[in-house]
Amino acid sequence: MNNVVLGILAHVDAGKTTTAEALLYKSGSIRRIGRVDHKDAFLDNFLIEKERGITIFSKQAIFDVGNNHFNLLDTPGHMDFSAEMERTLSVLDYALLVISGQDGVQAHTLTLWELLKRYRVPCIVWVNKKDLMEASGKSLATLLEDLKLHFGEGFVDFNNLDFEKIAELDENALTEFLDRGTLSKETVCSLIDGRKLFPCLFGSALRLEGVDELISFLSEYISEKKYSEEFGAKVFKISHDESGQRLSWIKLCGGALKPKDTIDDEKINQIRAYSGVKFEAVGLAEPGNIYALCGLEKSFAGQGLGFESAQISPVLEPVLSYRIIPPAGVDSINAMKKLSLLAEEDPMLRIVYNSRLKEIEARLMGQVQIDVLKDLIYDRYGMNVEIDTGHIVYKETIAAPVLGIGHFEPLRHYAEVHLLMEPLAPGSGIELCSACSTDTLDLNWQRLILTNLAEKEHLGVIIGAPITDIRITIVAGRAHLKHTEGGDFRQAVYRAVRQGLMSAENVLLEPYYDYCLEIPAEHIGRAISDCKAMSCSFDAPKDMGMNIQIKGRGPVSELQNYQLELLSYTKGRGRISCSFAGHFPCHNTEKIAEESAYDPDRDVENTADSVFCSHGAGVNVKWNKVPDFAHLDSGISFEHSVPEISHSPKLRSGNIDFDEKELQAIMQREFGEPKRPQIASVTVDFGGSGKKKQTVIKKDYLIVDAYNMIFSWPELKELAKASMDAARARLTDMLINYRAFKNNEVCLIFDGYKRKDNLGAKEDDHGIHIVYTKEGESADAFIEALVREIGKNYSVRVATSDGLIQLTALRAGVIRMSSKELEYELEKTLNEISAILQIPRKKITLADIARLKKI
Repeated sequence: MNNVVLGILAHVDAGKTTTAEALLYKSGSIRRIGRVDHKDAFLDNFLIEKERGITIFSKQAIFDVGNNHFNLLDTPGHMDFSAEMERTLSVLDYALLVISGQDGVQAHTLTLWELLKRYRVPCIVWVNKKDLMEASGKSLATLLEDLKLHFGEGFVDFNNLDFEKIAELDENALTEFLDRGTLSKETVCSLIDGRKLFPCLFGSALRLEGVDELISFLSEYISEKKYSEEFGAKVFKISHDESGQRLSWIKLCGGALKPKDTIDDEKINQIRAYSGVKFEAVGLAEPGNIYALCGLEKSFAGQGLGFESAQISPVLEPVLSYRIIPPAGVDSINAMKKLSLLAEEDPMLRIVYNSRLKEIEARLMGQVQIDVLKDLIYDRYGMNVEIDTGHIVYKETIAAPVLGIGHFEPLRHYAEVHLLMEPLAPGSGIELCSACSTDTLDLNWQRLILTNLAEKEHLGVIIGAPITDIRITIVAGRAHLKHTEGGDFRQAVYRAVRQGLMSAENVLLEPYYDYCLEIPAEHIGRAISDCKAMSCSFDAPKDMGMNIQIKGRGPVSELQNYQLELLSYTKGRGRISCSFAGHFPCHNTEKIAEESAYDPDRDVENTADSVFCSHGAGVNVKWNKVPDFAHLDSGISFEHSVPEISHSPKLRSGNIDFDEKELQAIMQREFGEPKRPQIASVTVDFGGSGKKKQTVIKKDYLIVDAYNMIFSWPELKELAKASMDAARARLTDMLINYRAFKNNEVCLIFDGYKRKDNLGAKEDDHGIHIVYTKEGESADAFIEALVREIGKNYSVRVATSDGLIQLTALRAGVIRMSSKELEYELEKTLNEISAILQIPRKKITLADIARLKKI
């Protein structure tokens, strides 16, 4: 059999699902034809789809015609779910574009056509509702002319096939027709595959009229596909079955797959071939078919496997961001854990947890998707969430090159970074590179700087929106042999980016649409006037017969609600189609900045100031004074159109480095002899005998094997499945509260032994010490060294269930406790705090614990 993937696409209410039902019924794949209005369609099998009468999720059905085995993909027709539709385009061999004969070419039809052209998908046109079209007085010839007017040449009536009209589309085909008086099947197929010929068939799917002719066409004019023996596949969708099992939907483009095969070190547990809600377990997957794979946990929509590359960036993407508000009693982190499964299924939702605002945010296309998402969350998770009115997703960039300098030098820490920031073309995103000599800064530090740049979404200084379209180049940097730690460069990098932005000419960007407006000729004056008022650019109007077409580009904020106004003044005869064009300079920056009331100087989490060491203490230096205090001269001059980069940064004279002994001398001079509060002594009188003995009481020091806790405690284990960052944050918060109440020392250790190019890091968070071991350094080796260093001054406990680390603790002579024991101790402590303060455990703050200590 010739395996073929056929996608069915349409404007909403064109009869797409009805056409799919007719194809399946007439080909013998289903015994009874269903209807959307009767809520029994074979492919609209979700309750939410049946209730609303629209297709929301793309689904697969299988049918055979002649020698062709078709994988039919039914896609959503509503604009709000077009991202789901676009994801299927990369796996299609052919597209069946359904057009309503009654309505003709609609706004969304224009968008679909542009997408098919972009993905180079051969297209067959099915003009549905022929009976209603003829009843309204329209002819087939008129509709064909309308198609040619909007999309160009190549549309040929295959119900009344004329090979001469096909031959006129291609020089070689014309030669063949003149020689033979007809065209071979291979020539026709070649023209279809090359998108020179777009066959048009007419009928009424509901009445099953013309469906036999469509099936005959699919039997005769589909090319035989050839596939490579090398393995290759495209992942176009992620979903979950009724039992919660993760399904990775692929088109197998080459080679073969069997259960228990591995892909990127993950084993395939089962291969499923779906048709509607039912599936068949497959022992050998053949190329050219659609399958759902069980067992892949790291796959994602758009991923290329084997020789296949990743998909191109989608055209249709949401430009409005909404806040998802969980119901009372459900905290945002737990809600995010559940919603992350939806984010896997629809990446364009961009569901993220904003740690700064402690809110869940999502990108949505429109009101219908909002309503559906709320219903979907309730059906799956029983949560009645609220979704706010949404706001435009703004971004920021810079207009000219600028140098950003960051310095971080509190006592016994040191890092300085100089970053060249240059504007890029719209849509370029953030590019990172280095032009710093390894003679000046070791390669491992440069890699760490690039990692620090990539790990954070850096915010602009106009309204605090994310930055984009900037190339950031490391041009200079300096580390200290003794005092520099991984976290020092993170601080210096963040401050350098921010300092550069504060010094730059900043540009606010807003999302723009490419629009296509069609209005009756008598309304052209009003339409052009509106376009100018909305700050839209436009090309010269084009005559479309009864209508005038205007194409251009304009701000989403102005165009998003224009459809209603257009329908009003054209009395329903005007239409507009929009597609996301990218982010471009905002048309009303001053107004948006004023409404935002964002003050970058007060954003302490994204400070542009640097920290320098003076007289043995860290001193904060304002961003505009940082270049005067910097220890390096980056060697950059802005006198040319392109800044010149010197690879040999020079040390600025007048700065003095202190070694360890000098720093200790400064500290002793300023603050006196060092004190060691962790050790206390008491004098005990034994039984009144008068014999006294001085006993040393050591302060408690708890060392925690972090990942062992995360994967041992049920709450954290579940959280880690959704987000490892969230699990780490939750464990850290619990230990911060525990440490504040117990007044002990806590060291949280994350094992980075197997992470490639991991340089390790150390940082303090509200009194607890957090360590990320570097590549090649295991947690047990670090704990052994730490115990050896602090064991004499502290009473050390090591919390882990790892046998090797427990053996290390035993050798060192310190107390061991299992993950279960620590979990019990934390539970007991937090419950005790909660009972005294009458506050739910998860809402306890450090301020509450401080108040408890006063009580």
